[in-house]
Amino acid sequence: MYGIAAHNAHFSVAEAMSMSLLPFAGASQLAAVGDVAQHLPWATIVLFTALLNARHLLYSASLAPRLRHVPRLRRACMAQVLTDEAFALSSGHFRRLGRVDVPGYWVAALAAVFIPFNLATLAGALAGGAIPDPNRFGLDVIFPAAMAGLAVGLTTARRDIVAAGAGGVIGVVCTVTLGAGAGIVAGGLLGPAVALAFPDRHPPAASDPDLPGTRATTGTAAVTPGRTRDLRSMP
Repeated sequence: MYGIAAHNAHFSVAEAMSMSLLPFAGASQLAAVGDVAQHLPWATIVLFTALLNARHLLYSASLAPRLRHVPRLRRACMAQVLTDEAFALSSGHFRRLGRVDVPGYWVAALAAVFIPFNLATLAGALAGGAIPDPNRFGLDVIFPAAMAGLAVGLTTARRDIVAAGAGGVIGVVCTVTLGAGAGIVAGGLLGPAVALAFPDRHPPAASDPDLPGTRATTGTAAVTPGRTRDLRSMP
């Protein structure tokens, strides 16, 4: 879809590919191509795409505590390929394993997203002329459908449901009244803020070694340097 849109906006194959290889921003690339086709000022395009990609701040903040043991340079490389899909796949993978799996993150980010996305970009940029109006085939719903599928897969607790529901309602209202860009940003920021007002029925377990401020436990004993305490005696 992005490759076709870039072709129709008169991007060269090299220009279309460079956006997928360097920024690698998915939906923001599609929005930027549309803005370029409308001849918007570059400052406006940069601002709109930055706001659209602001959701990655939430993704990275969610992953940061679990990746604090990873060297800074390696984390910077991981951030370069962080997308909606990479976040959803790796988060689900970590949850199933009960621990962080850095190689699993790379499989999700590179093998499942980065490589297929760039191959699809190349195909769309080369064959874009054969599909002059992608909307006739319903291709314009691919990104919204993908995001909805990812949200459903990650929505497991009450706060998740509240955040998704509030963000969706706020996003739709703001999109109708203020425009799509405002709707995405408002829904993404205010939805989680609304969810924070609700108590979480399933707080992180105290034994989760990947979360900050917790210690690993074995059986009923919590091991700390120099002493062992029986958990049954703890208040």
